Amino acid sequence: MSPLLTYGLIGYFAGSIPTGVLIGRLVGHDPRAAGSGNIGASNVARVMGKKWGAMTLVVDVAKGAFPALAALHWVSFEAALLTGFIATVGHCFPIWLKFSGGKGVATAFGAVVVVLPVIAVIAAIIWFTIVYLTKVPTFASLTAAALFVGLPHLDPYPIELHIFTLALACLILVRHGKNLTILRARKAREKAREKRHR
Repeated sequence: MSPLLTYGLIGYFAGSIPTGVLIGRLVGHDPRAAGSGNIGASNVARVMGKKWGAMTLVVDVAKGAFPALAALHWVSFEAALLTGFIATVGHCFPIWLKFSGGKGVATAFGAVVVVLPVIAVIAAIIWFTIVYLTKVPTFASLTAAALFVGLPHLDPYPIELHIFTLALACLILVRHGKNLTILRARKAREKAREKRHR
């Protein structure tokens, strides 16, 4: 078996570990049955509390970081890019949950930390700032994904890295499609309410 295939499989199965669901079983709550129904850290925090949400976040980040780091150390930079992306795919489409997983932001962040640490730190700061100011994780996540794509263009990075960041951003955008629909519907209701009260 080729190293790329080996680390691709490692990345997928590491990423597919359903952290939020496993923690939910320990606590006695299923994050899929409440809140947004998502298994990621934001919904786990909403349903089970910030402590469990933080634990989910740390593990989900590690699911992207450690496989990518192993591939970087033992194979190549390109292998780390592939492994990190596939780990994110595993989080979004885990075989254990009938391919219905999370949004991929935390796991993607873990992979980006390995290959673009400075950009990952910038994206994290902006993500937390937007969540603090707006209380809308979807907007923060899509902004961070856009930064993954845009910021590498400030330096002469190889084409493989640009493909990696673009693929991550597209995956995150697709996984947030339902959230965007909900936000648009909420905005429309707010506008309709404002018109009625004028």
